[in-house]
Amino acid sequence: MKKMKFTALALGVMTAGLFAFKGIDSGSIKGTVNPADGAVQAWAYSQTDTLKAPVSEGVFEISGLKAGDYRLVIEAKAPYKNQVKENVSVADGQTTDVGEIKLEQ
Repeated sequence: MKKMKFTALALGVMTAGLFAFKGIDSGSIKGTVNPADGAVQAWAYSQTDTLKAPVSEGVFEISGLKAGDYRLVIEAKAPYKNQVKENVSVADGQTTDVGEIKLEQ
């Protein structure tokens, strides 16, 4: 009888423990680059985080970002210049679409 009570108690504690923690929802930044072949990578910088993603056929998406404000840098190929977008806000579980970023020569 004691063994059955202990097993039931242990199972209850384990079940409660599984539901006690909320998963971390990360956000992302996506957008396009014009011209499509003018950029190599997109970078997202914050005070505590830096992530990057490749630009493929003019499209990028940087995933795994914590909620907060980021500086987005598009790393361009010559003869184009890098482009910067300040204060890009990311929310937990949301995708921030920055639209089209035009590269200048």
